[in-house]
Amino acid sequence: MKAYELLCFVSPSIDEESRAAAMKRIETTIAEGEGVIDNAEDWGKRKLAFEIDGLSEGDYILIDFHAAAESIAELNRVLRITDAIVRHMIVRRYDRD
Repeated sequence: MKAYELLCFVSPSIDEESRAAAMKRIETTIAEGEGVIDNAEDWGKRKLAFEIDGLSEGDYILIDFHAAAESIAELNRVLRITDAIVRHMIVRRYDRD
């Protein structure tokens, strides 16, 4: 398994239930691909460099995990169709393998 880092943000106006449901969906998708979450950090609200979809702030989440390379495409698909997630980026971490 290879090390990855996922950084995503949700709208700060979203309710806590929807935010928790989005996090649960991410955790489930990683687990279904036989991945393991090493660390999940809630960065809280941060100001965006520029407006995205009318938002000037975002509620950031950073997740470090190990997963098979084949499961990343499915995680990317799930993140794209999850309404609560505004933007996301998955990066391979070579220094943590």
